This record gives sequence, structure tokens and C-alpha cells, in this order.
Amino acid sequence: MSFQQLFNRYNWDQVSRDILSKSARDVRQALNAPRRNLEHFKALLSPAALPFLDDMASLSRQLTLKRFGKTIQLYAPLYVSNECQNICTYCGFSMDNRLERKTLNEKELLAEAAYIREMGYDSLLLVSGEANKTVGTDYFEKALQLVNPVFSQVSLEVQPLEEEDYRRLIGRKLHSVLVYQETYCRETYALCHPKGKKSNFDYRLETPDRLGREGIHKIGLGVLLGLDDWRADSFFTALHLGYLEKVYWKTRYSISFPRLRPCAGTANLSSGISDRELVQLICAYRLLDQEVELSLSTRENEHFRNNVIRLGINSISAGSKTNPGGYTVAPGSLEQFEIDDTRSPAQIARMLSAAGYQPLWKDWDQALQQQ
Repeated sequence: MSFQQLFNRYNWDQVSRDILSKSARDVRQALNAPRRNLEHFKALLSPAALPFLDDMASLSRQLTLKRFGKTIQLYAPLYVSNECQNICTYCGFSMDNRLERKTLNEKELLAEAAYIREMGYDSLLLVSGEANKTVGTDYFEKALQLVNPVFSQVSLEVQPLEEEDYRRLIGRKLHSVLVYQETYCRETYALCHPKGKKSNFDYRLETPDRLGREGIHKIGLGVLLGLDDWRADSFFTALHLGYLEKVYWKTRYSISFPRLRPCAGTANLSSGISDRELVQLICAYRLLDQEVELSLSTRENEHFRNNVIRLGINSISAGSKTNPGGYTVAPGSLEQFEIDDTRSPAQIARMLSAAGYQPLWKDWDQALQQQ
């Protein structure tokens, strides 16, 4: 069975109703279960679980320390282009936004990479808008050739590609790919993506399968919290994660929690999920899956990030710029969205050390995992 077939067995509205119908008894059963399933996850996502948040947080902390120890992986994105052929109603790079477009040339890309390397990072995340004609597989292949000598591991967060494209890039030492569905609600997805290749819901939904078949080291999943009901979206993300872990069991997985942020053309966006509910969501994922990596970006503020690392998060960004050339070429312009935590990587590392955690500057080595 493909994930497409599994996904089509579920009804969005019914899932939402199921989650809202969960009781305190259901939450207690989920907390006491020796191994939690998706029904337990529904209970942990429900409003009925909020009074149990202290218990969820305590258990989530225990499970995270047991699996990952007191380590936090640090990462930084390098935006190579803000060119985009899609209209997305929530994104500063949307094709209908009138802003200057820029794609880094080889010299600029290497300058940005060198700057990030000097900050201490030994892994790199390349990010771009979705513009296949100018920033496609040829561009990414060249970028990998340029930055692989500088970093031990390089990942991509770009448009979904064909399976043969992933095969080609994995052959160039591509380490992992982050591809977010944005929302699993078909109707909302269509409203938010009215034009461009991204409007093809099913093609995006099938991307992790294309990656899994090619044996990618790690796949990152997630939704944009605020596009629709965050509880239902998170259930479908967990459904997707469980399917992938079973079918492509050699691949590792991560979950991110991006909340809607102000950006060009859409300054009044709201995520619809409170800080307390986001903590609930993070803990619910950890209680469901002790192996998955949970990541939080600089979209969140300093106070929130300082505290949530103790509860289940094991990967955070630091010193991020969300515009092409933001580190050395064109700082402070052309941003995809506004960041909230502006501390430098060194400041974040000091905060982590003071809290008793070891900052890690790259992902776990594949050879070590295979051992």
C-alpha cells in the first residue's frame, strides 16, 4: 500500500471530530500505555489533554533524555534563491509579491557557506524558493559540489523533485531532504496554493516515497501550523511518519513545528496555536515516537526556545537568515519570513552549555548509525 492509498482511507472532518471527542479518561490511558498508537496520539492532541500537560512534559523529557541524552543539534539555513513560480498565500517568496528576486552565484554561495562554517557549523541546509527553470536539479548539483568540501553533511529544503533527480543528488552526497506538506487538508491546500506546480497536492504528498525509494539518509516532515486545524494536521503528519518508518525503515526522520509568521504581503497572519498548545504538540509527538527528531526554528522567541529544549526538542536553528545572501551579500532584505530569536550561534551554544546540554554542530554520521 502506498501512502496515497492509506491517506485516502481517512476523512479530515472525522479525524477532527475524533480528536475533539477525546476525554480525560482517554488521556490517562494514553499516558499509561506501554506503547502508544495513533488513537493515543489523538487523545494527547485533544483539548482534554491540556490539564495533563505537566505529566506529558515530564514523561516527554524522560523519553528524550533516554534516547538522545543531553545533546541538542544546531543547524543554520543557507537561502540560495527567493525566485519562485508558485503563489502561496502565506509566503514572502510568493510569485505575486513584488520584491527583488535573487539567486546566488557560485562566488556568493561559497561566501555564504564560508561564513556559516566560521560560525562553527559542520552541516548545512540549502533552502530556495520553487523555481525549477532557474533553481533546479542542475543548480542543486553544482551547489553540492561547491559546499561538500566545506561541510561534512549537506541537506536540502527545496521544491519536490522527481525520483531520478533525487538519485542524482544523493550520488553527490546529499544527506537529507526536508519537504513539508504545509497542510494535509486538500481543500485548504488548494486555497493556499492557487497557482504553480506546488498546487499539485498529490505530487507533494508522494515526495517522501520518492526519497525513501532512493535510500535518502533522513527525511524531514511537517506542516505549517495555522493553515488549518493544527490538531488534524498533526495527526496526518504522524500517520505519514508511521507509514514511512515502517516502509523505509533504514531512513531517519525529523518533525518540525513552523508556526505562521509575518512576511511580505501577509503581515497579519496568525498561527492559531498558543505556546501552551505547541508544548502539548511537541510532547505528544515524543510520547508517540521516541526515535523521531523534533526540531524548532528561530521562528520562535528566545524565552520559548530556552524552555522547550528541556521537554522534547533535540534540534534547533541559530543565527538564521531567511533571505538569499543574508549572511554576507544582502543582509536584512528579501526575507521569506521574520525570525524571532536573533541570538548568534555562539550565544545559543552558551545557553545550551549553561543548561547542561552539549551543542552538536552536525548531524549524526551515517556510518555511526549503521554500526
